Order: sequence, then structure tokens, then C-alpha cells
Amino acid sequence: MVVYHEYSKRKFSGGRYIPTRKKRLFNTGSIPANTRVGEKKIRVRRKMGGKLKPFLISADSVNVFDPKTKKGKIAKITAVVENPANRHFIRRNIITKGAVVETNIGKVKITSRPGQESTISGVLIS
Repeated sequence: MVVYHEYSKRKFSGGRYIPTRKKRLFNTGSIPANTRVGEKKIRVRRKMGGKLKPFLISADSVNVFDPKTKKGKIAKITAVVENPANRHFIRRNIITKGAVVETNIGKVKITSRPGQESTISGVLIS
């Protein structure tokens, strides 16, 4: 099913908007990546202008910034503990921006967008 980013053809009252043009290819979106915890897998999507955009399917490590020591480390992800985007993502171990993951050095809050940037970065919170 295609994700389409354009206004609805219906008003809130149920009445119809008269379309001024047909659908355009550049108004289509893509299905969310839903990055999971697991062996690292990267796929590539073609974007406008022939550009290629990598996105993460799954990953098992995170670039962690420790605010106390002001240094970065690479840590292994064990599980998703909290996810404000969707409560069902916790059970499915889906990583999004703002998710809190358990690592071998403590809990980390994700600050990057894994489905868009193909990397996972975070800040140590405990």
C-alpha cells in the first residue's frame, strides 16, 4: 500500500473537496523502517533526483555519549525498555528517536532517527 502525503478529499463534516489536480509521484511517501534490535542490516531507498538514502532494518549497537565524562563509547543493545512513540514498540523491540534502550553500560536515550539516518546515537541516562 502506498503512503500518500496530500490533503484528504473529505472535509471534517464529510463533504467533498473538489480536487484541483491528479495525484503526483512526488507526494508519495514510504513505509516506516521500524528498526529492530538484532544483527546490523542496512537497506537503500531511491529518493528524488536519483539520490540513495540508507536506512536501518536492524542494529545491535549504539554510539553512546556520556555527559559526565564528555566521551563517546559503543555499546551493545540488549532490549528496548521504553518508547514514547508507541507502547507496542517495546514488546517488538523497535527503536525510534526518544526510545530508551538497555545496554551493557546502562540505559540510553536514543537521539538519532535510525529509520532516516542509518545510525543509532544516544545519551547515557543511568
